[in-house]
Amino acid sequence: MSRDRRELDQPSGRPLPPRLDPRAGRPSRSGAGSAARDGGAPSSGARRSAHLLRAVGALLSLVLLVTSGWGWYLGRVASATVNRTDAIPTSGNDGTTGTGAAMNLLLVGSDSRAELTDEQLVALNAGTDSGSNTDTMILVHVPADGSKASFVSFPRDSYVEIPGYGWDKLNAAYAYGRMDAPDSASEEEKAAQGAQLLVQTISQLTGLQIDHYAEVDLLGFFNLTSVVGGVEVNLCEPVDDRRWSGAVFPAGVQTISGADALKFVRQRHGLPRGDFDRIIRQQVFIAGVLRKMLSDEVMLDLGKQRELVQAAAESLTVDRSLDLFQLAEQMQSVTAGSIEFQTVPYIGDDKDDAGRYILRLEKESALHAFFADLSAEPEPEPAGATPEAPEPVDPARIDVQVFNGSGTSGLAGKAAQSLQAAGFVVSGTANADAMDYKQTEIRHAAGDEALAATVAATIPGAVPEVAADVPAGAVHVVLGSDFNGVGQAVTPAAPAPVTEGEDARTADNTSCIN
Repeated sequence: MSRDRRELDQPSGRPLPPRLDPRAGRPSRSGAGSAARDGGAPSSGARRSAHLLRAVGALLSLVLLVTSGWGWYLGRVASATVNRTDAIPTSGNDGTTGTGAAMNLLLVGSDSRAELTDEQLVALNAGTDSGSNTDTMILVHVPADGSKASFVSFPRDSYVEIPGYGWDKLNAAYAYGRMDAPDSASEEEKAAQGAQLLVQTISQLTGLQIDHYAEVDLLGFFNLTSVVGGVEVNLCEPVDDRRWSGAVFPAGVQTISGADALKFVRQRHGLPRGDFDRIIRQQVFIAGVLRKMLSDEVMLDLGKQRELVQAAAESLTVDRSLDLFQLAEQMQSVTAGSIEFQTVPYIGDDKDDAGRYILRLEKESALHAFFADLSAEPEPEPAGATPEAPEPVDPARIDVQVFNGSGTSGLAGKAAQSLQAAGFVVSGTANADAMDYKQTEIRHAAGDEALAATVAATIPGAVPEVAADVPAGAVHVVLGSDFNGVGQAVTPAAPAPVTEGEDARTADNTSCIN
């Protein structure tokens, strides 16, 4: 049967059955997947335990959790409860295949309310079930060396070409896939068909091969935030969305969990950019969970770690081939500062032929170029290449001590006055170990290259040098006979403004949001 664009866009076109509509229900999967849960118990040991906790956390809320001691037991807990599905299709997912050990994972948030009680529905202001709706879709790319992780969010109203169905909103792909399944198919088989079509759609959109799939439901998110004891967020302005999401929060830094956390990430009404600001909230909250899981409050509480593994595994569905420990090993070097959140490049708001709101993305060639750059492995530095100069630092943050090695009496005091006038903090002056230095040296501890470079920029001819006897955070200026004075202090450049559609922030960014 032909399924063209006109049929889907026009109000008179064939509608989806209520059970398959993107806003319709999805039956509970309680008890589902018992035959599909594969994977044996991992071997024991501290390394296995650390990897297990990293993997479950990374899949559920993009977090990395480290612990030790009882990996065998936690491995059995996860293996016994995690759901498996045939989410990776055998065709239509072969864009970029020569990626080596790099990984692309599609993380999906299901808006299913099927397993919520009536009391929980009221507490969460969650309304009625819309289980086939996949409003949260994030592509996770981890390079082969595990040095970083990139998370790109796809707005649900993105207007895309769905293989076999023409153009429609992205969050319709999962529902159309379910409709492809025969009437006799089980709920697990229908869910797998939905996941496969969504994977094919994302692969075609990005030009990337999707290696793995992970899905978490509404109840799982609620449970996770309750277990970690709340997450810190920072709002630029107060919000009051009692009518829709139920979100009512003051401005400023605050800790939220459970029902409040769900309201926080679901709000889009009353926000300046609607669904885009909701996406930023989701990204910021995920980053907050990551920071909380890496805190001593969780790291030193084995009981809480066990609760996290259980809450994650029970609400998580992953593809059959995903090895949790292998994923964790690849991500073990990732830190909050090396995780970057972005939104897929877009043009702007629009309406389709049926008058529905849609979001126009960039052309396919531009999207493919964006994701090719995102997934490109870093090129090795050519032999003899000069490393990039570090970014300058505010002089007021640098503790400087001046040592006279020039042989000219009183020069350290004069240099100290000039450095203070240039904005530096000078904590002392003294003579150097010798008075025959020909060249001025800027000595610093390893890792403080930016501090030394900022000082050196004000002293022509000065040479930065790593010195073991210089404490971290300090810079020692040893004046040589070439010293001719101190120039103007370097002022760090202001960060470039972020324009709409180019939001990018790392997981350690705690600045306020809408």
